[in-house]
Amino acid sequence: MRRRFRLNVQLAVETLVLLLLTLGVLTYYSHKVLSEEAHRDANLMLDATVQGIDNILLSVEQATGNVYYDVLEHLDDKQRMFTYSRALVENNPNIIGCAIAFKPGYFPDTDLFMAYVHRRAFQNDLTTDLVTSETFTKRPYTEQRWYTEPMENGWIGWTDPLTGDDTENEPLVDFCLPLTDKNGERVGVMAVDVSVSQLSKIILAAKPSENGYTVLIARNGQYIVHPDIAKLENYTVYSHAEEGNDYGAVEAAEAMLAGKVGEKEFKMYGKEWTVFFKPFVRSELKGRYNGEGTLGWCVGVVYRNDDIFGMHNILVYFVIGIIIISLGVFFLLCTWIMRSKLKPLRMLNEMAQSVAAGNLDQPVAVTSRDDEIGQLQNRFGKMQQSLKKQIDAIERETDLLSQRSELLKTTYSKTEEADRIQSSFLRYMIKQLEVPTMSIDSSVTTLCNNYSKSTKEEVEKQVNNIHIKNEVVIDLLDNITHFSETNDRKEAAND
Repeated sequence: MRRRFRLNVQLAVETLVLLLLTLGVLTYYSHKVLSEEAHRDANLMLDATVQGIDNILLSVEQATGNVYYDVLEHLDDKQRMFTYSRALVENNPNIIGCAIAFKPGYFPDTDLFMAYVHRRAFQNDLTTDLVTSETFTKRPYTEQRWYTEPMENGWIGWTDPLTGDDTENEPLVDFCLPLTDKNGERVGVMAVDVSVSQLSKIILAAKPSENGYTVLIARNGQYIVHPDIAKLENYTVYSHAEEGNDYGAVEAAEAMLAGKVGEKEFKMYGKEWTVFFKPFVRSELKGRYNGEGTLGWCVGVVYRNDDIFGMHNILVYFVIGIIIISLGVFFLLCTWIMRSKLKPLRMLNEMAQSVAAGNLDQPVAVTSRDDEIGQLQNRFGKMQQSLKKQIDAIERETDLLSQRSELLKTTYSKTEEADRIQSSFLRYMIKQLEVPTMSIDSSVTTLCNNYSKSTKEEVEKQVNNIHIKNEVVIDLLDNITHFSETNDRKEAAND
């Protein structure tokens, strides 16, 4: 029983090891395939995000470009500047504001002049009321980045996110174009506002996964696109990386801002994440300005590892559970099958023990099974019958030998008794011979020693004595011979 249990356990363990090795190989390759698929999906998502953002920026650039050259033809018409700004905001849903600002003293009767039109509450809604103003924030526009950089060096492009004092409580990115008069002198700046929060909503509408999201980071580390609107204002990727996250988040931020292409794993709020990133490169189109200041942004797609491998891990645990249950069922099934298949062997074992104990009366049944166990059972039955015949023959020979042994014992006893009687008789006869023999010896000695001195009567007396004693000896010898011959005939008859 214990050996059979150990055999079942050994079989189950070997099966478990084989299944675990198979599962390990499958898990490794499936994990690898999922990782490659996630990488492909992330790259596709990155390309789609870049294309989506670029399409928005391109629509703003084209709309601005359509008005820009008309503005250059009417730089001296102040009221017309408001018309251009309003037209841009009204006709493009991605534009929430437009400012056309001139250098101080450009108009003789005005020190600073700016025609600024924006949507109320900065919402991307074509039905939203438009607000016209000559100021933007509480600071003079001559101190703001969207104006100073194009005026100083003729820079054309998109600014990093404007937050705080640079906006009216709404994070913005501006597309800036310097205005030059017919003499080639820079006289103002045309800036178009795009809401960062609205841009985030548009881009984040296409989620890469259940918990994943897309980020767009400016050159200074500020978020342009992020699912948390609160992080779009005065918040950088470094601040996000240092909020209870591991060093991997900081490395990912540094790699993104360095313009690298790749992926990084990091922990955030107790969860494991992977960010796939690449530089934001705008499409090169004919007539599009792609000079310095138009690049430097980085786009990233952030996946939670559970979104990539969650179902795979659940499936692995599910398969492990199935394996454990299957092994239990397999163990019970093996026990039942082995018990059923080994039943004839157990019967043969019991019969062998019975035979070893000397019980050969219980025959082994003949089976019709043609496998090794059936053949063994039938051969064991034949062996038992043959052994029984041999033992019966041995018992008969033993009985015969026992009878002969008893007969030999009886014969031996009789022989011993006859020998004892014969010995006693011979000793008796020998004693009987001593007297006449000694008498004959005495008479012979007397005659030999005293013959010349003895008388005739004395000699005759001694001779007569010798004759008589001699007759006695002869009779005794005849009796001994007769006794010996009689015993020899009895022994011959017994043999």
